[in-house]
Order: sequence, then C-alpha cells, then structure tokens
Amino acid sequence: MYPEKGEAQQSGMWKEILKGAAKREDTQRDVRRTLKMLREVWLNIEVEKVDTHEGITVKALLDSGVTEIFMDKRMVVKHGFKLQRLERPVAVRNVDRTNNSGGAITHQVEVNVYYKNHVERMRIDVCNLGKTDVILGMLWLQAHNPEINWEMGEVKMLRCPLLYGKNTKLEKRQQVKKGKRVAILEEEKVVR
Repeated sequence: MYPEKGEAQQSGMWKEILKGAAKREDTQRDVRRTLKMLREVWLNIEVEKVDTHEGITVKALLDSGVTEIFMDKRMVVKHGFKLQRLERPVAVRNVDRTNNSGGAITHQVEVNVYYKNHVERMRIDVCNLGKTDVILGMLWLQAHNPEINWEMGEVKMLRCPLLYGKNTKLEKRQQVKKGKRVAILEEEKVVR
C-alpha cells in the first residue's frame, strides 16, 4: 500500500503521506469530541413474584454490552423473592474484566415482568449490581427487538414474538387475600 521507505524519502512522498494521515486522524478525533454520548435507557418495569403475585416497580437498565438478564442480590433479599439454586455456579465478570464482588452466580429467580402492555415470565440470574436493580442484556434485546429512541429514552415493544412475551390489553383487578393485596390479571386479547 505505502511506497517503499527509500523511494518515498527520496521523492518527499513519505512526508506527505504521513502529513495526510495525521490530518485524517485529527479530523476523526474532532468528530468524536463533538458527538454527544448516547444516553442510558431505563425502563420502569413491574417485577412480580410467581408464588405470591406480589409485585414491585423497579428501574431496569437496557445494556447491549451485557449478555444475560440480571437482578441485584440485595434487592432480591430485601423483597423476599424465592431463590432457585443453579446446578452449577456461573462465573460473572464486570465490564473491566474483573470478577464480580459477589462471586459466581449461584441462584436465579422466576418472575413475571410487566412493561406497559408487555407481559412475560422470566428466569433472571442473581448477582451484585451495585445501584442497579435489573439489567436487561443482549439476549433480551435480541429476543424482543424493541424499537428504541436513544435520544428520548423511549422503548416500544412492537416486534415481540409470542414465544418471548405478549403484547396484551390487560384488565388489572385488586383482590385482598389474608391482608395482602394481590393483582389479578385477565387477558382481553393479544395485540398484533
């Protein structure tokens, strides 16, 4: 691609090539400096216990740099989610490639997740997430292929296959059972 060093030095071409490459690099750096960082996108989701149907609203981070779906260990304990032990522990690493402070993933929880008119049952791995309650990683993003407006932070669930979740119109009734509020959901119809 580049001329031989001896030939280029004799004709002065080598200096011109290097000068042109430096200009392109400076231009690229300037463009990168002027680009606005994409914002984080958070979803307000309801996570419901499968056994008691008690639900809490949490913030879930959409993160294409994470493979799986995770829930914070402290949140699981605080709200009394039923843990299911994994057959084998799964090593988990942070973004900087260090081991997670909570060690390997040894448990998961099974929950119903509600986001707007979207409903699905999920098994979520439990680990230390710090200040984040739930992370929806690449597997979730690929499965649902949501329409994301990164500038506005809006997420629309328009392309979900029924295998992974349902876009449904739901009627939610409240029922009191032994002093606890229980949400009863009735599907009206699947929206396509």
